[in-house]
Amino acid sequence: MADATTKPLAAAAEVTVLPIILAVSFCHMLNDIMQSMIAAIYPMLKTDYALDFWQIGILTLAFQCTASLLQPVIGIITDKKPYPYSLPVGMGSTFIGLFMLAGAHSYMMLVVAASLIGIGSAVFHPESSRVARLASGGRFGFAQSVFQVGGNFGQAIGPLLAAFIIVPNGQWSVAWFSVIAMLGILVLSWVARWYKAHMLANKGRKRVLNAHNLSRRTVTIALVVLALLTFSKNIYMASIGSYYTFFVIDRFGVSVQQSQVMLFIFLGAVALGTVVGGPIGDKFGSKVVIWFSILGVLPFTLAMPYANLPMTIALSAIVGFIIASSFPAIVVLAQELVPGRVGMIAGIFFGLAFGIGGIAAAVLGIFADRYGISFVYTICSFLPALGLLTVFLPGRKELRVA
Repeated sequence: MADATTKPLAAAAEVTVLPIILAVSFCHMLNDIMQSMIAAIYPMLKTDYALDFWQIGILTLAFQCTASLLQPVIGIITDKKPYPYSLPVGMGSTFIGLFMLAGAHSYMMLVVAASLIGIGSAVFHPESSRVARLASGGRFGFAQSVFQVGGNFGQAIGPLLAAFIIVPNGQWSVAWFSVIAMLGILVLSWVARWYKAHMLANKGRKRVLNAHNLSRRTVTIALVVLALLTFSKNIYMASIGSYYTFFVIDRFGVSVQQSQVMLFIFLGAVALGTVVGGPIGDKFGSKVVIWFSILGVLPFTLAMPYANLPMTIALSAIVGFIIASSFPAIVVLAQELVPGRVGMIAGIFFGLAFGIGGIAAAVLGIFADRYGISFVYTICSFLPALGLLTVFLPGRKELRVA
């Protein structure tokens, strides 16, 4: 894309720059298609490599913990000195990981390939979240939800592509997804040019921070609560992302492809809920969204382990829709609590989400091997009760500009 496009966008940096927000959202979709594809082919890998559930959990741990450990570090570094072209470089790591995954002949090669894809995600998330905020024009909830919904769509599409492309054609067909990574590199190169032009246009301009008048103790408590809410949401999401297909196959006897379609329904509902949650957060505040999305989902998660097949499909869609908007709201609220540390906060919370999901997947795999997959879903259904901690978060009035 030409630089002629970049200059007018840079000039409009103080308003909502929708093409840039949509571009990073699109790349988030591509990134998460490749991420969710790993979990979607777990049943195939389990059969081909004779893996136990704990080994499936270690694969998720390798991918998500690689991302979680690096994301806060990258966020802190880029808060001090942004590196716009780190975005396409990170996607290049994913590109290499896909080729390794396609050609892997041992379990260790699978783990290394998953780790490389995790490194790509570690670079992508904090910097893309920063770009979305820079292009938001003050509509932080809207920008964060549009950015996030790209990832949700990617997570929903990935299992379908895996079910209808990889499962019938085998592991080698993973290499076809490298085309997606190459497209991401091209789009992120254009975004990087806008990012660099934005930096040059604002060089020497004093940053205006929306400081609040909350005490350090209040901010600390709020950040701990947000971390615990991320903990509850992502353990539950890990139980769905890594083991939902096994659950419905074990309980209802559906085929692998049918289980992927059911996972798609859940993840599609997550995407729809994310779109709705962002504007609501801008209008009523992040705390309102968090109350509804985490605690409000509890009755439905409690019912899901005991439902029949049609009700399980319906409940999974309701749960996905309600719980979806919590993470963008958590990130926006955390960034408001710690102004001027956009990359660090994005890195910590995206990294926390990945790390918790990875550790949870490994631990839940051990429990699934020992007690059965239905036991895992019964225990995880109580996690949204931690949404009661939302009462300790500051509201919109407390976060008013000092």
